[in-house]
Amino acid sequence: MFRKIDYTERMSEAITALAQSGAFLTVAANGKVNTMTIGWGTIGYIWGRPIMMVLVRPSRYTFGLLKAAGEFTVSIPLSGLAEELKVCGSKSGRTLDKLALTGLATVKGQTVSAPVIADCDLYYECKVVYQTQLDPTMLADTCQKWYPQDDYHTLFFGEITACYAKE
Repeated sequence: MFRKIDYTERMSEAITALAQSGAFLTVAANGKVNTMTIGWGTIGYIWGRPIMMVLVRPSRYTFGLLKAAGEFTVSIPLSGLAEELKVCGSKSGRTLDKLALTGLATVKGQTVSAPVIADCDLYYECKVVYQTQLDPTMLADTCQKWYPQDDYHTLFFGEITACYAKE
């Protein structure tokens, strides 16, 4: 069902899909599983290890779960799932179960507690090694466009512990 790949093997496809249509960021903590749509993030090599950096606003339900869990998965559909991405990016897990609402199936993570979304094409499992809140004084002209309500993202740097693709 899955084929292990090097985190760089399909990195270009992953970043393109993230920017164009989004991906599912999934977290499991405190007996809850929640997924949200992300459109910002990057993959690279920092501190001698492969890293996926994702951004989550403190106001999001996923934020508290992510802080509690210290790990996450990113499931990337290369085509399809547009409606599911829309729902998971516009509804809150505080008030409803997005997985049940969308009918998205999950598969147990290989190296983390969070599952991955079954019908995607690329998967990254990550353990948080660092986090930092954006400093608005460094964003100058960006703040007004992206942060009109001063709800600045926290950047979570996750060491990639597994990377695989659907066969």
